[in-house]
Formats: sequence, C-alpha cells, structure tokens
Amino acid sequence: MSVREGNLEPPKRHPIDWKNPDYYHEGSLFAELERVFDICHGCRRCISLCNAFPKLFDLVDESETGEVDGVPKAKYGEVVDQCYLCDVCFMTKCPYVPPHPWNLDFPHLMLRAKAVKFKKGEVTFRDRLLTSTDALGKLLAIPVVAQTVNATNRNKALRGAMDKMLKVHKDRQLPDYAPKRFRANAQAQRHFPVRDGQRTPGKVTIFATCYINYNEPGIGHDLLKILAHNEIPTILVEKEACCGMPKLELGDLETVNKLKEANIPVLAKLAREGYAILTAIPSCTLMFKQELPLMYPNDADVQAVAGAMFDPFEYLALRHKDGLLKTDFKQSLGTVSYHIPCHLRVQNLGQKTRELLQMVPNTTVNTVERCAGHDGTWGVKSEYFDTSMKIGKPVFKQMASVNPDYVSSDCAIAGRHICQGMGEGQARKQHPISLIRIAYGL
Repeated sequence: MSVREGNLEPPKRHPIDWKNPDYYHEGSLFAELERVFDICHGCRRCISLCNAFPKLFDLVDESETGEVDGVPKAKYGEVVDQCYLCDVCFMTKCPYVPPHPWNLDFPHLMLRAKAVKFKKGEVTFRDRLLTSTDALGKLLAIPVVAQTVNATNRNKALRGAMDKMLKVHKDRQLPDYAPKRFRANAQAQRHFPVRDGQRTPGKVTIFATCYINYNEPGIGHDLLKILAHNEIPTILVEKEACCGMPKLELGDLETVNKLKEANIPVLAKLAREGYAILTAIPSCTLMFKQELPLMYPNDADVQAVAGAMFDPFEYLALRHKDGLLKTDFKQSLGTVSYHIPCHLRVQNLGQKTRELLQMVPNTTVNTVERCAGHDGTWGVKSEYFDTSMKIGKPVFKQMASVNPDYVSSDCAIAGRHICQGMGEGQARKQHPISLIRIAYGL
C-alpha cells in the first residue's frame, strides 16, 4: 500500500507564499529543490509524465555520487525549464503531497524557481513576447495585420528566419489570428427567463479569453449558440484582460497581480449577482478556480469568482442533472477521438465533455487521457519542439487508432498539435463545443 493509499485525507494545496521575501531567496530555494529532488529520485513514480523527471533522474544518475548531492545546483534550472506546470504529478501520481509530512508540491516549487529566475532577469525577449497574449492579439488581429501574419506563418523561408531570430520552431503549426474578434461580433442573449437549478445558476456570463477573442472566435460563437438553444440568458464579461496563466508559467507574478486587479473586481460583481462564469479554455478556468485562490487565499472577491467559475461542459453536464439541458440532437458525429487536456484533468471534474459527446446518437467517443506535449507556449519554442512531439507521440497514435471523423480537445492548441502529430488529412479538427453545436444542428 502506498503512503497516499494509506491516508484517508484528500490532497491539500497550501497557499502560494509569493509575497514573502524568502520566496525569492536563492539559497532557500536551492535547499528546497534539493530536498524535493531527493524525494523524487528515491521514488521515480512520475518518470512517464513529462520531461522534467527524466531530466532530473539523468542528472542524478550521471553525477559523481549517483545521488542528488552530486548534481551541481547550477544544473537545477535544466529541470525547472522542462516543467510547464501541468499539475498532473501533484494531482494523480505523487504519494507525498500534503497532508503527508514530506509536504511535496513539485509544480508549485517549479513555479517558485521560475519566479526567482524571472526576478533575476534571466528571461528572454521571446518568452516575454509569447506570454503577452493579450497585447499580441490586439496588434496581430487587426485585419490587414492578421492577413500578413497568417501568411508569414505558412511561409517556410520566413518561418526559418523566425526560428533563427526568435527561436520559434519553424515546423510548429501556429494558430491563425482572426480579423474579426469574438467580442466585437458576439451577440449576447439576454431575453430568456432565468431558470436556476439545484446545481447551476440559470444565467451565464462568458469570459472570452485571449485565444477565443483573437484566434478562434468561432468556438465562442458556438458556445453562445448552445446556450441560446438551451434558453439560458447570457452576457459577455463587460471588460477583461488575460487570465494570467501565461505569465504565471513564466514566473512573472507581478504581472499576474496586475491582471488579477483588472479582472477580479468585474468578475466578482457578476458572481455576486448570481451569474455562472464560463471560459472555453481549460487553463483560464484553472487560473481562476485554483491558482489565483492559492495566491490570494484571503481575498473574498477571488474566492467568489472561483466559486462561480465553470468549465462549459461542467456547466452543461450539471444543467443536464438539473433536468434543464435539451438533448434534441439532430446530427450524429460519427467517431470522435477526444483528448482530455492536463489543465482540465486536474480540475477533478470527471469526464464531462465525454459524457455530453456520448449523448449524441450514433456517436462513438475514443477518449485519450494523457498529456499531448504542447503545453501553452512551451511546445512552440525551438529548443522544446522535438521533445513536445516525442511526448505527444503516444497520444497521436491513440487518437488515430480508430480512424476518427473528428479529432477534438478542450484545449484548442492541443488539438492543433495532435493533428500535426497525426499527419495532414487523417481527421478534421473540431473543438468539443463546436461538435455539440453541430450535433444540435445549429
């Protein structure tokens, strides 16, 4: 029996002590890294999850002592750089997470190391640029600019130059920028009566996210159609900034704080007015439901937002349990290969997206629950592209194994990555929200 199996208490996350000056003290950080790395080295249960653990174990095995004390602390950063904060090790594998006395939280220790690195100025222009998703979107989604950028992203010669200058891998398929932003064209549906359920508020507000606003607005429009079909009054969040997840992954916690100050007052007001807050990007949902509450454990507004925040399929599945979801699906989806992204898995919601897809008549869902390896901006970078494709290889095979009609993931970026790994023409990429809109015949 493992330690976790013998402990009846659920895993518990401690608040992120990011305002404490000791949080950024390099000596204190190295001491904690050595302690945790030594525990991980003795366990090795997480070796198959991502590249951070193989990198750590290789450093240990190749050291003079064969133990963590033989690894130069200057090399600890090589492990940190391989972690993209997917959280899967904490949520699914590690037997030593709190309340275990060893108190091991590998992802949040990696976050601390990234924050120290950022504080020291050891961050490239590329990484600052790639994580500025809102600023990039506002510039690159201007109609004429979007056309130029999209053409550039498909030009091999220009992508080669981008690889050399910015270290954005020339072979990585990048998302288009949409010349018509979601927020500029979305039609809110306010006129339906509010029907609260036991599990669900009867009215919704949508936090659009950078990706929906600037890259794939069609996903947002499809969500609006689904909510309107189910006669749920819906509005858009009046004002929003990036959720902060890209900057969190960079370790730029001060910018996370600025984005929190822009978003939370607006969202907290809506939460207290009884709205369910929906985002169509799992990382954004996770940011508001987990990371910000851990960064601001005593902020009542942050906690109110976390309590009102829903993944769209979490909301729709609960709506179904309340007897308030229409199931008048008109069109089969055939065979769908559906991938559950890491930032959805760690929300502990169960497989709500799969449940709804399986409600569609004559539809078969092949579910793959494993990291695909793209992981935000990580898989875009030249130095990690090959590793990201290697991590994703088992997912590509499992997704392709049933000759699907559709390839789908709640993470639109992971969906594109999977299609690239599978090869062109094997199946059509479609977000699960868009699949439900298709099934409704809307």
